[in-house]
Amino acid sequence: MAAADLKLAACLCLLAVASLPMLAIAECECTASGDEDSDKGRALTLKIIAIFSILVASSVGCAIPSLGRRFPALRPESDLFIAVKAFAAGVILATAFVHILPDAFEKLGSPCLVDGPWQKFPFAGLVAMLAAIATLVVDTIATGYFQRAHAKSTAAVGDLETPDHAHHGHGHSHGMPALIASSSSTSNTDEGAKLIIRHRVISQVLELGIIVHSVIIGMSLGASESPSTIRPLLAALTFHQFFEGIGLGGCIVQARFRLRSVVTMALFFSLTTPVGVAIGIGISSAYNENSPSALITEGVLTAAAAGILNYMALVDLLAEDFMNPRVQNNWKLQVILSVALLLGTALMSMLAIWA
Repeated sequence: MAAADLKLAACLCLLAVASLPMLAIAECECTASGDEDSDKGRALTLKIIAIFSILVASSVGCAIPSLGRRFPALRPESDLFIAVKAFAAGVILATAFVHILPDAFEKLGSPCLVDGPWQKFPFAGLVAMLAAIATLVVDTIATGYFQRAHAKSTAAVGDLETPDHAHHGHGHSHGMPALIASSSSTSNTDEGAKLIIRHRVISQVLELGIIVHSVIIGMSLGASESPSTIRPLLAALTFHQFFEGIGLGGCIVQARFRLRSVVTMALFFSLTTPVGVAIGIGISSAYNENSPSALITEGVLTAAAAGILNYMALVDLLAEDFMNPRVQNNWKLQVILSVALLLGTALMSMLAIWA
């Protein structure tokens, strides 16, 4: 039930973001700045290229972790997989701090917002903080719910099986060692089940945070009529979606979803940015990114996305791997993960020069 609720929440967020154009068109008190090199024909060609290139990059990135079944080096328990996951987490972290959060501050502090308290208080930071706290609460509640449900089902099965074992046993001396062995096996199974539950919650909450900003940045690209603006955005978003897909795909693989759920989550992630670009193309003639409604809506959503991604990258992706006893007891692996993390943040941060 909780999994269905998370998927429903993701769909509602997508619909809320998709309704942004209507808000932007409704109020146009602050005129949009004209593009000096506006060329609708070339811009449309680049947008179509962007849709397909981002779709392919997202799909390939999300699919790479699944190749561990054929390539042992990419299995979740391998050092390479952990290093790639740290690199992808660095990309997500830089996306939140360097790309999304400054954009949220810019929009919510825009001079077009002359009415209200927007320029008197750093609302972008407040929204990001509250989003991170809300993610913590959802993360905790969802994990606790699934673990309690699993514990109840395990206890029910145990109550049904205990009488059978008692009848088949030939005395206490023979039955107790078997009971101890069974308890040990059950304990290991429970730990594995709890770990899988944890990864499932992480992957679903991470995807929820990703789709919010993916649709927004896709709309920004689709609404632009300037080829010089679209070109760097195309390259930056393709790179960004590829490595963000690797991070999400790694979480999905570790969660051990059924094939249907894996395909659904991968498609949902892969399509969000192209859908955003398509929406931007559709409303590019009437869209005013400087209208108060658009600025407030985009600013609040991007700030929330930044808070969610910050929490997910630091707590659920990086802390979980860096604090793993396997990593703690291997200084070479610690160095590899640190270098991969810094490389991911550096490369994604450099893209802020162009986009």
